[in-house]
Amino acid sequence: MRMYYSRLKLASVLGVCLLGLLLCLPNGMRKPLPSIPWRQIHLGLDLRGGSYLLMQVDLQSLTHDRLQTLSENTRDALLDAHLGYQNITVDAAKATISFMPRMASETDADIAALNALPRAVPNEFSVSRREDGSIALVLAPESIRVRAREAVTQSIEIVRRRIDGTGAVDPEITRQGDDRIVVELPGISDPDRIKALLGTTAKMSFHLVDANPLHATYPPQGVSLLQMADPAEGGALPVFDHVDVDGSDLTNAGAVIDQQSGKWAVSFSFDSIGTHAFAAVTQTNVGKRFAIVLDNKIIEAPVIMSPITGGNGQITGGFDAQKATDLALMLRAGALPAPLSVIEQRSIGPSLGADSIRAGMISLGVGFVMVVVFMVLFYGRFGWYADLALLANLVLMVAILSLFEATLTLPGMAGMLLTLGMAVDANILINERIREEIARGRTPLAAMQTGFEKATSTIIDSNATALLAHVMLFVFGTGPVRGFALTITIGIVTTLFTTLLLSRMLMARWYARTRPTSLPV
Repeated sequence: MRMYYSRLKLASVLGVCLLGLLLCLPNGMRKPLPSIPWRQIHLGLDLRGGSYLLMQVDLQSLTHDRLQTLSENTRDALLDAHLGYQNITVDAAKATISFMPRMASETDADIAALNALPRAVPNEFSVSRREDGSIALVLAPESIRVRAREAVTQSIEIVRRRIDGTGAVDPEITRQGDDRIVVELPGISDPDRIKALLGTTAKMSFHLVDANPLHATYPPQGVSLLQMADPAEGGALPVFDHVDVDGSDLTNAGAVIDQQSGKWAVSFSFDSIGTHAFAAVTQTNVGKRFAIVLDNKIIEAPVIMSPITGGNGQITGGFDAQKATDLALMLRAGALPAPLSVIEQRSIGPSLGADSIRAGMISLGVGFVMVVVFMVLFYGRFGWYADLALLANLVLMVAILSLFEATLTLPGMAGMLLTLGMAVDANILINERIREEIARGRTPLAAMQTGFEKATSTIIDSNATALLAHVMLFVFGTGPVRGFALTITIGIVTTLFTTLLLSRMLMARWYARTRPTSLPV
């Protein structure tokens, strides 16, 4: 490694440092110039204040929904095979569907028909005959766990889409265990609207209303009494369990003003599958009531006046602007596979976040000053050069975090302070190696050149192993661990640049200008 810098190399190193300084500037401005696409570091929950929600997926509801689907598939499979059944029941607690065959001689045929049902996951359920002659379809525990993991993964994505639609900045949404989701919302100290958005499953479906007045009191099998969402519109209506159109076929939804009533409404549109199904049911059921059901409550049940073939519709359920916007947002984001319940909630006030920032900045400042004093006392002029490189290291770290609009947390600030200590280690290795070469009788230039050459491999090896470890922390860690690993990873890269290029450049330029007979180290 030669102690020589060409003008191009010198300009490149200084240009990187200047660019880093420019990228840092927006963080010191309350409102950067709008004409320039500045990027800033966002503060995490522990620094900015906000809300913490721990939510749990209702696995029992998930199991119940799957059993309901399987019970309908069971009826269809038996009827298609010209087989009868009696007293089909669903037991969600035991994850079982059971029924009595029409005749004992049909038992084997019943079991064969159910075994042919499609399974969502391998070995999802088993079919067997009980001692009392009934047939039971039992969900396997492992299949329930698999569906639970899939439900949490799907819920995380839907929760993220819903929160992003509210304009919340840098929400942190992570999995905890098999059935829990952690939601951190920096800057939101009153999360009631977010809780309402996340606590609503938003599972929409369209069902025909049973016109038989007797069924409004005694609903038969296949018909359920569902309450109206608005009590002012009446009590419960008998609704067929069969889903004529599934809300999952929606492609878009938005809050609009109804042209007839002048009130807020929610418009929606279907994909090709939903359009076909909607057209088919409205063509064959003109004059009948068609219920729009959201989370087992009827929003409205209008009469089908004419076939609707365009794949578009509108819901008028007595909404205000906020409710219409939120419902449209939930429909666009998609329905949760199972309800989410808040089992823990914490709020961090802005004052506590300000105290955390102040404490973190004090610790960072005190640590930086102590390092500066140590380097100057032990290594003189070369210590000053190391301190300049250390300051550039801090600037470049902040610049890169700003460039990626990273979220800074208290563990992240701790990572920045630790990075400064690691950067000092690299400069100490170089300076101590130069001292050793001087003690061996080398000339100043040879001592500097050999010191850098001998220390470089050690610095690269130690930082490479640390880089790999912290990359793994970032990949497999969550929350605060990822924030810590991110700042350390960035810090390692900037440390190698400032130590091996900037420090060496400062020392080389000083030597070229002064040509000293001895080194101040």
